Amino acid sequence: MTVSTEDTIRWCSTLADDSDETPSLEDCLDAIPNLDSLDSLPRGTRVLVRGDTDVVVTDDGSIPNDVRIRSLVETLCFGGRRGWVQLVYGHRGRDPGLSLEPVARHLERLVPLEARGNRPVAFIGEWLDDQTGTVLASAARQVAELHEGTIAVLENTRRYSLEQALWKAGVDQITEMAPRLTNYVNSVAKSLAVIHVNEGFAASNRDLSSTLVPLGCQQVALGRYIHNELTRYVTRTRQADLVVFSGIKINKLDDLQQILQRKVVKTVIAAGGLALALKAAQAVHDGREFGLGLAADSTQAKIHIPPERIEQAGQMYRQGLEAKVEFVLPLDFILGDGSASATIPDGEAQFDVGPETRADQVAAVGRFLESHQAGVEAGHRPAIAFYNGVFGLFEEPAFETGTREFIGQLKRMTDAGAEVYVGGGEGGTALERYGQPDWVTHCFTAGGTILKALGNQPIPYIKALYNKTLGVRA
Repeated sequence: MTVSTEDTIRWCSTLADDSDETPSLEDCLDAIPNLDSLDSLPRGTRVLVRGDTDVVVTDDGSIPNDVRIRSLVETLCFGGRRGWVQLVYGHRGRDPGLSLEPVARHLERLVPLEARGNRPVAFIGEWLDDQTGTVLASAARQVAELHEGTIAVLENTRRYSLEQALWKAGVDQITEMAPRLTNYVNSVAKSLAVIHVNEGFAASNRDLSSTLVPLGCQQVALGRYIHNELTRYVTRTRQADLVVFSGIKINKLDDLQQILQRKVVKTVIAAGGLALALKAAQAVHDGREFGLGLAADSTQAKIHIPPERIEQAGQMYRQGLEAKVEFVLPLDFILGDGSASATIPDGEAQFDVGPETRADQVAAVGRFLESHQAGVEAGHRPAIAFYNGVFGLFEEPAFETGTREFIGQLKRMTDAGAEVYVGGGEGGTALERYGQPDWVTHCFTAGGTILKALGNQPIPYIKALYNKTLGVRA
């Protein structure tokens, strides 16, 4: 099919609209096809596989932590045995200069020879005219010449500015870009493939490769890994009774707000910048004052908490109390000199939670487990906890105590029969550093995706696949 400019405008406007009534994640997953739906595709069919290719490559070209690349293997083997020509595409962070060629070489080591047509994994370098959105003729020829059963990796999608065009685009920008976007989606369908498999679990931004390409495809599906992660683990995490939230980035307040709006969580254990905003909001609510120290200084970009964030936290705090949510906030802080303080003096910053806070967190976990045990005895499901982020500058031994000790609480909860899920990023790093994999039920390979999934707004690629599945162009 050929996509019109009007189709593109309607589709992209829907993707950018957070106020529409897209069903819950669970309902979307019930509707979106999985890999088995493509079983009857004939040999030689070209299939785009959106992958989690955002990995760190060392100077010698190796990929020490390849868990994201390994997530592609089962899907690629599925397609390889059926003789599909599979085109893997994705990005490596936000640096457009980083190449995906090492990913191609690494896939050769992971995917059995017979599952890639007994040929090396091909690499297709420059493949898009960024100004027009047209797939280059040279790349189209390379794809056309690929033998059935083979795998090829396309160069970094973020080498092209077009890939992130929908990140912050409003209706006016979408209309202005529509001819270029329309050319892109039609050119990809014509020159590359009309079948789209999403295996990019962590790719939760509005990248065109995840959200616009499906518009021009005949069939779409979720890959093996992503389908299992979403249906088996993410949907379970969405039922969390306890969430542990921390980190230096104050924008995590948005994620927590989304989570609380679903009215499932009963207890929030918070630390980091997010906790400071909530502490300030709590003080206002109680008629007290709470000093933010350096976090009140607008020149401290990394840790600054602006007044509007305090207002946002205040709204969250009041609504949480009305919903009987328990907020477990820091009682003391470790300052830069290593001392513990119930306040953060002017000119100072917090680097970890203090001993009183750690004891209070242990008590909160105890209450959570008492509720869990009572529920199990009454025939209810096990209680569920979600842990995300770290409590301080844990990279430095002087400020790792809060994080290290709380990782032990994850084991305590698991041993008591509760389900414990850990977000990717720093939370996963902390588990790896201070604990063992079997201390939790599941540790995700993605951070941002999980936070979005726990809220009440759809993950962009889920929204796109759902709309395509239902035949929605608008």
